[in-house]
Amino acid sequence: MLAAERQELIVRVVNERGSARVSELAELCGVTEETIRRDLDRLEEAGRLKRSHGGAVSLLRDPDAPGAQQEIPYYVREITRAEEKRRIAAEAVKHIRPGDRILLDGSSTAWYVARILPDMPLTVLTNSVKAAAELGGKERIEVLTTGGLMSHRSLSFVGPLAERALDDFHVDKAFLSCKGIHPERGISESTGLQAQIKRKMAEIADQVYLLADASKFGVQAFARALDLAAVRTIITDRGLDEATADAYRALGIEVIAV
Repeated sequence: MLAAERQELIVRVVNERGSARVSELAELCGVTEETIRRDLDRLEEAGRLKRSHGGAVSLLRDPDAPGAQQEIPYYVREITRAEEKRRIAAEAVKHIRPGDRILLDGSSTAWYVARILPDMPLTVLTNSVKAAAELGGKERIEVLTTGGLMSHRSLSFVGPLAERALDDFHVDKAFLSCKGIHPERGISESTGLQAQIKRKMAEIADQVYLLADASKFGVQAFARALDLAAVRTIITDRGLDEATADAYRALGIEVIAV
């Protein structure tokens, strides 16, 4: 990848996410962190982003600006806060029992769940192309997919066809992620289509587990998906401060930080 191409990718990722860490960008681009730091310095000088401690933040503050409400590409989400997502996924698997009927959404965290899920008698319903492929080699797990319109950014099925498919099912536990968790505005997503399918997933589940790293708290993304009352358990990482966790516990939600 040429330096100019790499720098364009950096700007796109930072604008889509709002911010990015040097370590994440280095892994994504396949170069050293020192190379990324030099790129960020040049991009800041060119007025294309703003340097921050350990990374960079987007200059796109207008909600109508290009990229401000776009869904983050899967290849970016897969490596973003990867260690936190692995720990969250490992905790989620502890809540799955043989014989359960579960739902995994199209999030990268749910894909981590699919990767480490033991091959045991289960029924898994998902709208995730990657989660379904991951589970395909586990012979004791029955895998069902929703079909529908495929979102190329999230590699998941969304839209009316996917939502209607969910109407035919009922699950014991749904494992969902999100773009934002806000104490007043609830749980939100980057697009209306993602918000709508998350809402439908919660409706067909007895229990909803929200898998969300600490960076999602206090964030209000573009489209409201769920009320907090729909969630039984939040599994997050140790980066969430106790005061914030206690505020959600006061609403009757179990909060597990791993």
